[in-house]
Amino acid sequence: MLDPAKTIAVTAIGVVSPYGLGSAALQAGLLAGKSCLAPDTELFPGFSGHVARVAALPAIAEVERYSRSDRLAMAAAEDACAGLPRELLRRSGIVMATTVAGLTEIEPEIAIDPAAWYGKAGLARAATYPISRVAASVGEHLGIEGPACAVSVACASGAIALALAANMLLDGEVPLALAGGSDALSAFTASGFHSLQALDPSPCRPFDKSRRGLNLGEGAAVLVLETLAHARSRGAEILAILRGWAMSNDAYHPTAPDTEGKGLASAMRLAMEMAGTGIDEIGYVNAHGTGTPLNDVAETRCYELVFRGRSTPIPVSSTKSHIGHCLGAAGALEAAITILAMRRSALLPTLRLADPIESQEVEYLRGAWRRQPLPAAISVSAGFGGSNAALVFGSPDA
Repeated sequence: MLDPAKTIAVTAIGVVSPYGLGSAALQAGLLAGKSCLAPDTELFPGFSGHVARVAALPAIAEVERYSRSDRLAMAAAEDACAGLPRELLRRSGIVMATTVAGLTEIEPEIAIDPAAWYGKAGLARAATYPISRVAASVGEHLGIEGPACAVSVACASGAIALALAANMLLDGEVPLALAGGSDALSAFTASGFHSLQALDPSPCRPFDKSRRGLNLGEGAAVLVLETLAHARSRGAEILAILRGWAMSNDAYHPTAPDTEGKGLASAMRLAMEMAGTGIDEIGYVNAHGTGTPLNDVAETRCYELVFRGRSTPIPVSSTKSHIGHCLGAAGALEAAITILAMRRSALLPTLRLADPIESQEVEYLRGAWRRQPLPAAISVSAGFGGSNAALVFGSPDA
């Protein structure tokens, strides 16, 4: 029996994705099997790969004060918090993840006129650069005076932000927490992945034997978390229960994952232990699924370790095939996607998956989405440096 005072509920989801503003646009795009990946030549000279861009952001005052990552976060947070009492929002906490922060705006200004940048002309944009600005900007925009924390742990950042916010709630630090991630497309990031030969020049195909790499995306997701007791006391709608969460570190390599997937498997097992879920209760895994040769093999081995002995193969897919790899926002966006999939009883496919990696324990989903009740599902994230996170979500009806 769940203790409402020690159970974390998700009561709202705010999203800005390449599909548009709001979780309804995200869900509709995923169920339609629409790929947001398109050719792009603007990120840096010589780049001709595919990316997933956010087409438009809501207008805000004093736009020059904020980076694109800030604005993505602010729009997602405003979407998530619509209807929340102002006084409750004021006392809430913020945990926001990012890896890019204000790099998108700084890069071209330094390149165009380095001398001006190092003088007073660069001061306004320099203020948007720190990673902490994403969380601070959300606080400024919504008048939140509680603790504001920034998380930057590579591509696991968005998921880790949710885990840290859940811990904050269990510690009684805040009555409600806004947690998520935000990242904009950046030339620095794209050129870095390009130099690592990790980008696929065509639309990516995670878990396919012929995969060549990832495609970058941008976006933001913010989830409203509170204890189940608090949510019930104010009559909030319960979208999902965050039943378990865990983090681990491969301690293996600066960029490559542990080839056996042991670190990620450890995080998944700890999260499932906290959630009290067995391997047969988990109905779906929203994978990290970047599409790089090393990552997808490591993940496959991870799932074989965790789900060996399950009565049927575990359904797994990568929604990065729809919206690209959104870096620090990926874990939060994929947590939102996992909840939306549970609420719609939908197993989502990996797009362009023609010849899946073979595994007796894993069913790599492809083709059209199919209906299946999902009492529990896991969203997993992994990042450079070996950072891993696993989030177990349960249906509020289960």
